[in-house]
Amino acid sequence: MNQVSIHEAKQLGEFIRGRRRELGLTQTEVAEVANTNLRFLSELERGKPTVRLENVLRVLATLGIELEARVR
Repeated sequence: MNQVSIHEAKQLGEFIRGRRRELGLTQTEVAEVANTNLRFLSELERGKPTVRLENVLRVLATLGIELEARVR
């Protein structure tokens, strides 16, 4: 996957879901490796706007996604 600009929670969830599927992983597998639970990952992939950043960062690391921030 290439760089994408994400402006809302739903976009982040879709990006995470796409990467997980690209890697051939189930939600359960990712949740276990990221040390979170299945409900959290499911809500994250659906774009729930209120999630714990700490858990999001663990999921991103598990999927090999690097988070960058830049000033517009």
